[in-house]
Amino acid sequence: MLRIRLTVACGLMSACLISASHAAPFDSHPAVQRALGNLKPAVGVAALDSDDDAFEARQVVLDPSGSEHVRFDRRHKGLRVIGGDVVVHSAAGGALRAQSRTLQSRLQVDTTARVDEDAVRQYAASLFGGVPSGAIKSELVVYARDTQPVLAWEVQIAGERFDRTPSEAHVIIDASSMQLLDRWDDIHTAASAGTGKSLLSGTVSLTTDSQTSNYALRDPGRGSHYVNNMKNGTSGNGTLFTDTDNVWGTSATSDTATVAVDAMYGQNKTFDYYKAKHGRNGIANDGRGGYSRVHYSSGYVNAFWSDSCFCMTYGDGDGSTYLPLVAMDVAGHEMTHGVTANSAKLIYSGQSGGLNEATSDIFGTLVEFYAANSAVPGSTPNYLIGERIYASQKTTVTPTKALRYMFKPSLDGKSPDCYTSTIGSLDVHYSSGVANHFFYLLAEGTAVPAGFSLTASQLVCNGNTALTALGRDTAAAIYYRALTVYMTSSTTYAGARTATLNAAKDLYGASSTQYAAVAAAWSAVSVN
Repeated sequence: MLRIRLTVACGLMSACLISASHAAPFDSHPAVQRALGNLKPAVGVAALDSDDDAFEARQVVLDPSGSEHVRFDRRHKGLRVIGGDVVVHSAAGGALRAQSRTLQSRLQVDTTARVDEDAVRQYAASLFGGVPSGAIKSELVVYARDTQPVLAWEVQIAGERFDRTPSEAHVIIDASSMQLLDRWDDIHTAASAGTGKSLLSGTVSLTTDSQTSNYALRDPGRGSHYVNNMKNGTSGNGTLFTDTDNVWGTSATSDTATVAVDAMYGQNKTFDYYKAKHGRNGIANDGRGGYSRVHYSSGYVNAFWSDSCFCMTYGDGDGSTYLPLVAMDVAGHEMTHGVTANSAKLIYSGQSGGLNEATSDIFGTLVEFYAANSAVPGSTPNYLIGERIYASQKTTVTPTKALRYMFKPSLDGKSPDCYTSTIGSLDVHYSSGVANHFFYLLAEGTAVPAGFSLTASQLVCNGNTALTALGRDTAAAIYYRALTVYMTSSTTYAGARTATLNAAKDLYGASSTQYAAVAAAWSAVSVN
């Protein structure tokens, strides 16, 4: 029997979110029981196929209207089903309204492995692309993403990539043929690439933790999140930043606390954005703060989020082309990976991986706009991703170089503007472009950003330049509800269109301007 602890968070005008962690009973919650009843075949939606199938409730969202949304993970003959998660949507009182899920077929999987577990581990290790650390773990699962469901081995390998990025890899191997089916990593990188005196945001106010003889760079009011100094190491979690006068950094990288200020400021604004705009109390919506690690490795040009430590990690850049990667949109991007991991769990490969990356770009940008920090030249919010990490643009008022361009993704030379059926084969940092593009058009229409010589027709894939711009807050409300209520781990672009339309219908009505705008924006990036 599943036994979990409930974490409940409700906004004044928003839905209540009930999350679960292992401890006290959760399966007896009335909404869970009603949703389980709606999973039975008698309802007419073949989901609970036989006694071989079980659903474990992971999260409940209760709308002010009384509607209920229960998120389940699935097991078949005791094995986890990757891609089998489902959200059951019920009206007030429990009547079934709909289901959100990717897996539509019945499960009939032989659970006898025909390849040796040790051989599978060795094969997965050969694909790792780095140096493993600790034991390699393997588990039989049912793999049900984009294919006929099959028995597979999920091999988990922790270690370090050859470029020094930590890795928490998942390798999925067919348990009959030894064929590689899928792979992803729980380390989600940004790309290849008191009073705080920050590197990129000027002088900012910080709330710190007063101790007996000094101050700690820890914020008791925001889940006690904090910043640690890795001192150019790559192992462990570093040491907490402390200070005697509560003035942190000098705006120069020669002071190790300077980029710690940027990291703390980014944490603060991300925490505040999600709470103010979406009623979300912390990354996992449990009031708990994560933490940041700065000065990771030496000459490291990247940043990443890790679910296992619930933390952000930032490299110092290369000292010439790239600054330390502590820009505001990078911070919001990384922490949003945590939001995704604690809601839809979009798997970091194929189309769902592109949507995972896009979700982080979208909300990283929204955090940047929320911070609205234009005190330093070049820090005015925009729809460029990572433009502030380029040393040549540190004070450029209208930067044009970026890791990604939400309004026209192809400006990076790698990302498509428009959806194609092969998009899932791209690196997730490039396949993300279509969803980034959709969000820009939904929020801003075909307005061309300053500094770019483009026409409105160059911003759409179907010639429709008369799109309705909903504004950032409305577009964000729709996308956030789609992520937290409708998307599942294997959601595709077509599924994202359906999820955002459902969210718009919930928030504004099926005949609303907002609903029509969502449909038009997806069509403008060739998702129909």
